[in-house]
Amino acid sequence: MNLKMKSVAVLFSLMLMACGGKEEKKKEGFSVERAKTTTEKPQEAAADTGTPASERVELENKGVGPITSVELGAEIDQALADKGKEVYDQMCVACHRPDKKFIGPAPKGILERRSPEWVMNMILNPEVMIKEDPLAKDLLQEFNGAPMANQGLTEEQARSVLEYFRTL
Repeated sequence: MNLKMKSVAVLFSLMLMACGGKEEKKKEGFSVERAKTTTEKPQEAAADTGTPASERVELENKGVGPITSVELGAEIDQALADKGKEVYDQMCVACHRPDKKFIGPAPKGILERRSPEWVMNMILNPEVMIKEDPLAKDLLQEFNGAPMANQGLTEEQARSVLEYFRTL
């Protein structure tokens, strides 16, 4: 029993010595210095102009998706625009108002700021656009991270919505 008491006492002493004796000194004036790197792509540099993405003009950007070329006639195709208004009223009005910002940007004047291809790719392919297109990424940030939902429109429906946007 005497041996057990001595062993417990030695073990207890070793534990006390292992825990004690270290003093942590607080250092005053903690700071971290980092060098700023500039690895911006030319398209991303435009985001730093201070202009909101919804107001920025980028007519050369065609976006990412199946649409590479869109021909707009000199005159508005009213029948196509009427179909586009029907699609817009059914699928888009929950998040977009024609002439004011809502959950998403207003489509009024969109073709003065974006190429027709970009608009159609955003309608048809919003998930990939948000991942890969710098402007779509900026719009996502501007509109509080609310991504555009893919409504599953056909190219024909997207084209009719684009024609409707021309009438706004």
